[in-house]
Amino acid sequence: MYARAFGASQPGIANCYVITSSRGLLPPDTPVDLAMLRDLTMVAEVDPEDDRYRIPLERDAFALKEKLGEAGEVILLGSVATPKYTKPLLAVFGSRLLFPSAFAGRGNMSRGGLLLQSAREGRELSYVSIAGIVAGVAR
Repeated sequence: MYARAFGASQPGIANCYVITSSRGLLPPDTPVDLAMLRDLTMVAEVDPEDDRYRIPLERDAFALKEKLGEAGEVILLGSVATPKYTKPLLAVFGSRLLFPSAFAGRGNMSRGGLLLQSAREGRELSYVSIAGIVAGVAR
């Protein structure tokens, strides 16, 4: 809801994407059939060292970076506490990878509640670069 409310859209680029376990980045309205669901569940744990997760994510992130051009920023609405999202995305987007500063110190449920409340109120959150916060993750 938050990403759809505040995600900027450009021709050929969705305003938000979902990070999947084995299919890279997908728009949230992507139809999922039984074969895709089976494929997605084959990777039980999202690990940036697992090629089944990392390669499709990097492929789609590089394609998105190319479409965005030099000025585009990417907002991660997931956890920055572990390298599972930040490591591969920082490698592609560097300082252009941002997250809501209000996420600091919050758990999953709290972040989700904050996003829903912000979307309902029409209040976009402030963002900071993940590169400046997460030390050593991109290595």
